[in-house]
Amino acid sequence: MYEKMHRKTVIMPVFSALFRHLRQLFCWEISLFSGIIKVSKNREENAVSDSSKDLQLRELKDMINDLKKMIKTLQATVDAANKREEALTQERDNLKAEIDLLRKKLFGSSSEKTPADFPGQMNLFNEAEKEENPAAAQAEEMDAALPAKKRKSRTSNAERFKDIPVTREYLDLPEEDRVCPVCNTPLVKIGEEFVRRELVFIPAKVKVVEYYSINYTCPECSKHDIPVIKKGKDGRPHMLYGMASAGTVAWVMYQKFCNSLPYYRQEKDWAQYGVAISRATMANWVIRNAEAYFQPMYDFFHRKLLTRGFAMSDETPVQVLNEPGRRAQTKSYMWLFRSGEDGGPPIILYKYAETRAGDNAVEFLSGFKGYLMCDGYSGYNKIPDARRTACWAHVRRYLTDAIPKGKQLDYAQPAVQGMIYINQLFQLEDAIKAKSTSFDAIKKARIKKEQPIVEGFLSWVDQQTPVRGSRMDKAVTYIKNRRSDLTTYLEDGRCSFSNNLSENAIRPFTLGRKNWLFCDTPNGAQASAIVYTMVEMAKANGVNVYHYLTYLLEKLPDDRMSDDELELLAPWNETVKAEIERRANESNQSYVNCQGAPATEK
Repeated sequence: MYEKMHRKTVIMPVFSALFRHLRQLFCWEISLFSGIIKVSKNREENAVSDSSKDLQLRELKDMINDLKKMIKTLQATVDAANKREEALTQERDNLKAEIDLLRKKLFGSSSEKTPADFPGQMNLFNEAEKEENPAAAQAEEMDAALPAKKRKSRTSNAERFKDIPVTREYLDLPEEDRVCPVCNTPLVKIGEEFVRRELVFIPAKVKVVEYYSINYTCPECSKHDIPVIKKGKDGRPHMLYGMASAGTVAWVMYQKFCNSLPYYRQEKDWAQYGVAISRATMANWVIRNAEAYFQPMYDFFHRKLLTRGFAMSDETPVQVLNEPGRRAQTKSYMWLFRSGEDGGPPIILYKYAETRAGDNAVEFLSGFKGYLMCDGYSGYNKIPDARRTACWAHVRRYLTDAIPKGKQLDYAQPAVQGMIYINQLFQLEDAIKAKSTSFDAIKKARIKKEQPIVEGFLSWVDQQTPVRGSRMDKAVTYIKNRRSDLTTYLEDGRCSFSNNLSENAIRPFTLGRKNWLFCDTPNGAQASAIVYTMVEMAKANGVNVYHYLTYLLEKLPDDRMSDDELELLAPWNETVKAEIERRANESNQSYVNCQGAPATEK
């Protein structure tokens, strides 16, 4: 028992110490585990904190990038808006310029001449501008160097009426007044004194002429039943279409195609003379007689034109109502082809066509070889053997339209500067043609005097930077596209400087179009082209239009005539000119027309 007691006393402290150590070790382990847990928690907390900061940083970077992109987008939007506003502003200015141009064409002067400048006047207002803009100062110096254009002297009444027969009327005293109021002595005539001059218009007259032939028979032969009858003849069978005489048909043509008087107005005019002639009847007279008797002369003139080396052309719209397969509102065209300034007799031809296609010019000028003066229409490029010559009057027109309203004398304006060059060329061209006696002399003078100005003008054009879409931009583009053709006229003295001759020749048609408005059928349009050709040919060759139309309708040319025979009926033929002058003088002995119309009996 004692041993047991002893064993207990010995073992108990050991277990106590062991338990104490184990408890301490357990506490240490618990504290270590707690420390480990705390450290782990701290690490987790630090990691979470670091990740949130990184996330915020990334979010800030993304926000900055988004803001930068937004700034770029907004800047692009602002730039686009500014460009759009600039474009709209420029478009507004261009439209305002167009409106000013249209108002000028509608209400202003149609002349392309620049207004006269007063020396020194512009210096007072634009001195500072000229100092900043050397081109303006140079333009003013060039303008001041231009010679002053002489005005034409006024024509006296004697010169204007020199071809009109004069009848003298004497203002005499009555017989009872030819005594002296002082002493009652009979007065003695001492002379005469001019008082005044009056132009008297004698209206036309209408009459119907009935022709009867006087018939004769042989009485002796009649006894033997042999019929012998002779009838009186004038040698001129009536072959015209309709009952009208040659003079009547010519008068209807003259009134419409020379005086631009439509058929419905002529119908009213005939009614004033007591004659009822419908417009349809007059149209038939013109169409059928033109096709039958003017067409051979038209074809002859066409053949003569193709043999020339210099030609000019232009075209203008015309409305033809009853064209097969086309609407009445469709635009057709009247073409004009004429000879150039080569010294030969002028030839002017009209041609009706349904379109403005260049094939019409190719077909009409088939066989032509030489220089062709025309406007900028590209359809003329199809003509194979034609050397194109550009029109300087069109260049002047474009620059005139590009001058802003009220800036005609502002030398800082590019269009005004360009006009200085053009004005110099036109004045030199007039002076050269007035002084030169041959085409070779014209060519040499052009090369010496005009070529440097042309080169300077084209160099000036290359330096221009006009606003896109403006009138000046259109002018510069027009000039650059025709740069080579503008210098063609320097190659030959017979080349034309401008297309004014063809424009003047087609102007009667455009004026008449304002009155008669349209053609009813294609046949009527082509007949109009033929009659206009005869009218303008008479004008260009200096013969009376009405008497020449009457002359052709009396001679009745046809397709069986040779070119030599048709040559005898041409308006440039000296025999024809003498005959037309004789007829005009004879008619003037009895009838006088103050407007230059044919004074003849209707």
